[in-house]
Amino acid sequence: MKVAIVDDTPLNLLLMEKLVARQPGCTPHAFSRAREGLRWCLENEPDLIIVDYMMPEIDGLQFIREVRARHERDDVPILMVTASSERSTRYEALGCGANDFLTKPIDSHEFEPRVRNMLRLRQAHLDTRNRAETLAEEVRKATAEIFARERETVMRLARAAEFRDPETGAHIQRMARYSALIAGRLGMASGHVDNMLHAAPMHDVGKLGIPDHILLKPGTLTTPERELMKRHARIGYDILSGSASATVQLGASIALSHHEKFDGTGYPGGLAGDAIPIEGRIVAVADVFDAITTERPYKKSWPLEDAISYLRDGRGSHFDPVCVEVFLASLDEVRRIQREFDEA
Repeated sequence: MKVAIVDDTPLNLLLMEKLVARQPGCTPHAFSRAREGLRWCLENEPDLIIVDYMMPEIDGLQFIREVRARHERDDVPILMVTASSERSTRYEALGCGANDFLTKPIDSHEFEPRVRNMLRLRQAHLDTRNRAETLAEEVRKATAEIFARERETVMRLARAAEFRDPETGAHIQRMARYSALIAGRLGMASGHVDNMLHAAPMHDVGKLGIPDHILLKPGTLTTPERELMKRHARIGYDILSGSASATVQLGASIALSHHEKFDGTGYPGGLAGDAIPIEGRIVAVADVFDAITTERPYKKSWPLEDAISYLRDGRGSHFDPVCVEVFLASLDEVRRIQREFDEA
């Protein structure tokens, strides 16, 4: 336990230093100059402060005020040593934050029990703080485990949809990171960007409800088949909506809105402009870009220049112009994501 002792009288300072040193586990830090002692107390975390009332640089009352002004030092006990017996002085000291008093001349039979009592008080505060920190850490770990399990479940749900569609795990990894990249460049909070990363893979979960003869048809879909295929947006929303999880709620919105177009010609709601949730507008850019730049058994991948032109040409019609601009301004990061999550 570190005990700061501040007194401008050398004899008193020496006596208190020796008495504190006799206490088990205590290290005295003695200062004859108030400013020097105050600086040490503010730069360190003492377990007890013993301060004289009458000192030439600053008095004990001002000393206590400056220590207590540091909010984190509210629980450090302070003993004021004073020759004054006036109640007003003691009342003022208590108002400043003193915990107890010692009257000059120093009586060792009084001094040592008071120091021990103050140090017990300090130890109780430290024990409470440690318990609170331990509990907070346990809560943090438990919460992290819950989030990890939730996100694993979400990812497995997204993977389940992939097994019914000729996409790959790399596709959902890339488009999720493109979505988070756009969200971050739009200035969204880090927590929402993180949610976008984990919710975007659920965009096509509604394909679980599409019959195989339509979903896996190698040729062009008929008009009735195309209308059935469009139902996957609403099915995905129905699967995910109503969840208590913020990530799954975001996934429900993405599933429903990522096929809407900025000019109102998309589906299922025919929404336009800002009426389309921003997460849907973001995923529309990320999903289409990855689809056209990735080779599949039924198509060749587009050159990057052609994909960029396609996004630019679709500004204001298919895509939100702002989402396109921030995405294209981040092509170095886009290329890094493509390298990291390639088809292999």
